[in-house]
Amino acid sequence: MDRGVVARLIAVVLWDNGPMNTGVFEIFSIGVGPSSSHTVGPMRAAGMLVRELAARSSGSARSTGEDLAGGWSRITGVAVELLGSLGATGRGHGTDRAVIAGLEGLRPATVDPDAVTGSYDRVRASHRLRLVDPDTDAEREITDFVPERDIVFSPHQRLVYHPNALRFRIRFGPHQVEERVFYSIGGGFVVASDASANPILPPPVEIQLPYDFRTGDELLAHCHSQGLSIAEVSARNELARGRTREQIATGLLELWQVMSASIDTGCASEGLLPGPLGVRRRAAGLLRTLKHRGSSDPMSGLDWVSLWALAVNEQNAAGGRVVTAPTNGAAGIVPAILKYALTFLPGSDAHTIHDYLLTASAIGSIYQATASISGAEVGCQGEIGVASSMAAAGLCQVLGGSPQQVVNAAEIGMEHHLGLTCDPVGGLVQIPCIERNAIGATTAITAARLALAGDGRQIVSLDEVVATMLATGKDMAVQYKETSQGGLAVNIPNC
Repeated sequence: MDRGVVARLIAVVLWDNGPMNTGVFEIFSIGVGPSSSHTVGPMRAAGMLVRELAARSSGSARSTGEDLAGGWSRITGVAVELLGSLGATGRGHGTDRAVIAGLEGLRPATVDPDAVTGSYDRVRASHRLRLVDPDTDAEREITDFVPERDIVFSPHQRLVYHPNALRFRIRFGPHQVEERVFYSIGGGFVVASDASANPILPPPVEIQLPYDFRTGDELLAHCHSQGLSIAEVSARNELARGRTREQIATGLLELWQVMSASIDTGCASEGLLPGPLGVRRRAAGLLRTLKHRGSSDPMSGLDWVSLWALAVNEQNAAGGRVVTAPTNGAAGIVPAILKYALTFLPGSDAHTIHDYLLTASAIGSIYQATASISGAEVGCQGEIGVASSMAAAGLCQVLGGSPQQVVNAAEIGMEHHLGLTCDPVGGLVQIPCIERNAIGATTAITAARLALAGDGRQIVSLDEVVATMLATGKDMAVQYKETSQGGLAVNIPNC
């Protein structure tokens, strides 16, 4: 078995020490495009590094004006190496820009998307990099930072734990250099490492979730024993994390507002997307066509879903604000299906948003805990496939499906994305990524309706298809896992 997969399976086993049920506000997080693993994750990793360095000069050492060895005031330089998939497609994904933004204290959830490029351009012109810890207002200026020299892309060097790795080298004075490695494991999630680049796994979680689950079978067992829907199981776990019902509802509405805004902005934007491919935005033109056509076409509902999915991912490709759901490359599917429910299902309201997102996140947490949502690790089946699975489950829930039918919908959504490769042309989240969101969204509708037409019995279980997805990703050749070295990425001329 591949050593990277072995390491990940070991991590899964170790994480069993405590609940590893990822919450709705972790599965869904606000960020910027074009990639959760190649943009959001590296930005967060850089911020984690700065906070760690700033913390060294805390307490009595700071109050006396002294500094700890290898501390904040002695930093004279920073260099970054982007390894594996980050090195292969990092330029197209803006990873270098994201790292600089993170080092300068910008955060994915709050940053103005234009500030990411602005920060990079300023550093590139001045060769001055400001390390900023926004938590403490600590700031340290590096006066000789050249992005083209100090950010190195190393696509052929892959570390064992995960193909998305960042190695930081921090220089203290003229002689001392320290290294820190972080892994961007998909969906914006980041794992730190020790000095040997081994992952530092989180300690056992002290919060005891009332309905902890890692698998579909465990989730269904809670539903059946307590007579609860999947949405309610997810909600009660959020309560255990310290949120009130009102805070959960408000947070879910805020997520939907960002999703909805990305749809609206995408539908209103025209022109070409960034990058050398010259990809034309299509959402605005498709919107005009659908408005002109009216509702006479019985298939128009699917056309609207395709429009909304395209709109979100055109925004993502342009570096705009989106909700990671569960990744940026697949960020259009969950919003498009929720928009479909709110538009076409009679009686839809705030409870629809609530139940849909809670159900989708419960399914997403199973993939996050027991498989992968990283295109660099398992191919696009871990991004588009997982998002379609989540959306199918959410739609089945709000259509009145039983817990078993909801899990069946999730299984169908993934089963028919098995083996989907990640082969972005030019390392950009454009071709085939944008259209794949439309296909994944329409597949989610079919999956939900097929599950509702059944009686709950399913030959293939969700857990079996999740395990199959992970095994398929293990067997998939590296060139088909977000390296732009295979598939469409090498078979389209002049790209």
